Amino acid sequence: MTAYDKTISSLRTQPRKWLVTGCSGFIGSHLVQTLLALGQKVIGLDNFTTGSQRNLDDCLDQVGREAWQKFSLLLGDVNDLVTCRAACTGVEAILHEAGFVSVPKSVEDPLFCHETNVTGTLNMLLAARDAGVSRFVYASSSAVYGDEATMPQREDRIGQPLSPYGASKLMDELYASVFAKQFGLRTVGLRYFNVFGPRQNPRGGYAAVIPAWISALVGGGECSVHGDGKQTRDFCHVANVVQANLLAATTENPAASGAVYNVALGGSTNLNDLHSMIAAKIAESNPKTKPHPPRHGPVRAGDIVHSSADISKIQHDLGFAPTVSVDDGLAETVRWYATHG
Repeated sequence: MTAYDKTISSLRTQPRKWLVTGCSGFIGSHLVQTLLALGQKVIGLDNFTTGSQRNLDDCLDQVGREAWQKFSLLLGDVNDLVTCRAACTGVEAILHEAGFVSVPKSVEDPLFCHETNVTGTLNMLLAARDAGVSRFVYASSSAVYGDEATMPQREDRIGQPLSPYGASKLMDELYASVFAKQFGLRTVGLRYFNVFGPRQNPRGGYAAVIPAWISALVGGGECSVHGDGKQTRDFCHVANVVQANLLAATTENPAASGAVYNVALGGSTNLNDLHSMIAAKIAESNPKTKPHPPRHGPVRAGDIVHSSADISKIQHDLGFAPTVSVDDGLAETVRWYATHG
């Protein structure tokens, strides 16, 4: 039995009360769905700036109305400390997903990025501390590695951030570490590497290349590649991210408190190969479709050229074991967009 199997079994027999911020977003909605399917009570906090009611409706369809009765939505913003305090009342574990999620938009509007990611996270840390929350798991990003060129990227070796988004996520990690050391709040940071899967917004800013390309190719359009397409990413299906969050929120390993972990598959795929993989999946699902080749354009400001994760730390400390490959994840994602539009 894997560590995740044990976690799922434990949660079924000993349910908890959870807070998921950014609950209507791509990753947040998958966390809500999984928790409700496990019989947990879930509070969702969101202002719907980047999330969607459609994501929550899809959760309802997946878990059924009986499980959905254990979900309650609080409409509000993590920038408001009063709202954060209200959301944390009686909560045992927090999965903090709310945030500014676009690298290029952070270059355009650094202040808004800071207010959402840094001030919002600090508000949540304060509220969690004062409410006596036992676990605080938060979304960080591979963007914190910045110009660190050594591959694979390891948690203890980072460079200078290349965007306000990367800088904001690094600041979140610093604050979480301080709260763990000074106040005893058990925080765990998860550095996501290019998460993808069903419900991801094709027009969103967070690793949106996969849904954007699927949407374009299904509609008979072409895909835009920023640069020569040789950039590499460690694409990670959202089911693996859900696993990492639940392991982080339930671990009894004292080494995890105040720590940060890479969440990825531990490999890399270049964008040209990614395009070929998506085109092949779409052609398999609809033989009449003939996807266009990609169109190359200028490099995008703030983008990292290569990204690949060392996941040995999270494997050792939390028992993380990815269950969905890039290939299988793409097949599922293409099927989802084919039926949901």
